[in-house]
Amino acid sequence: METIRWNGDSVTILDQRVLPHEELYHTYVRYWDVVLAIKEMEIRGAPAIGIAAAMGIALASRNILAEGAKDLKGFKDAVGTAIQHFEKSRPTAVNLFNAAARMKKLLDSGSNAEQISQGMEAEAVAMLREDIESNRAMGRNGSRYLSDGDVVMTHCNAGALATGGYGTALGVIRAAVEENKKIQVYACETRPLLQGARLTSWELHRDGIPVTLITDNMAGYFMKKGVIKKVIVGADRIAANGDTANKIGTYSHAVLAKEHRIPFYVAAPVTTLDPATGTGDDIVIEERSVDEVAFFLSQQIAPEGITIHNPAFDVTPARYITAIITDRGVVEHPEGKGIGELLK
Repeated sequence: METIRWNGDSVTILDQRVLPHEELYHTYVRYWDVVLAIKEMEIRGAPAIGIAAAMGIALASRNILAEGAKDLKGFKDAVGTAIQHFEKSRPTAVNLFNAAARMKKLLDSGSNAEQISQGMEAEAVAMLREDIESNRAMGRNGSRYLSDGDVVMTHCNAGALATGGYGTALGVIRAAVEENKKIQVYACETRPLLQGARLTSWELHRDGIPVTLITDNMAGYFMKKGVIKKVIVGADRIAANGDTANKIGTYSHAVLAKEHRIPFYVAAPVTTLDPATGTGDDIVIEERSVDEVAFFLSQQIAPEGITIHNPAFDVTPARYITAIITDRGVVEHPEGKGIGELLK
């Protein structure tokens, strides 16, 4: 499947809001529509958001050229404003900011508007290719932690849909399956937007990997019963000390895994590592619309007038993480080590 594609003069995105019922692609010729696609979670997952931002910025440069930017300064100012719109679209996933930084570097160093625009297109396409390659490397690095016959639990969606292709957490599972290991997956539904139920289950079933769907609050039950042997999740930002932000509910699963002596793995590309953020306490957590909690399938399920909170992510301290698996290598037991050795 293709999550996102650069067409030369437009960006095509798979609308993940309507999966698994419909595979619907939207093609955008205006960069602002890509900003909205990120905000409204038409495309989601930290690596995929970074790629979408890069392609959206490249599209912005084309839009601004087509509108007749009068001079280099005007072009740079307009593209810089577009980059700011992308940076404000979602605050937690560091991949978005890394992608924006790569585009800013091209913008700042360029001396010709058309050449800058062409360079941004090439950079965005390169990011997509790099992401797929890094996911496969991550899979190779992580597959050794999964044994033949394992039942592996995952949370949210860290598969091909969350990346340029193949996946992070699901990439490790796919790599193990490609090595002829028999792996079963328990997918947590992931309230409130059900990425596990709608996306992870769909991906795995489509690939012929056995998957069992459970609600988020069933995880402890199946751990205590001895069903779950490993847990593997993705990440949206990993702080310098190894603390990891991921979809809300991940922290609870990590605590339960620790209690039941179940290995808990995080799989993420090095673009998700954030050495500038010291600890998980410094990670900005996105608050999303309360309607995502108050409504289910367009039906209001909560009474009017009550208080609702909807943080999109939580932070798992490094002490609960057995290993951080990346495309460059693995840090086992990151507490006290952090991520420094992966960035040398």
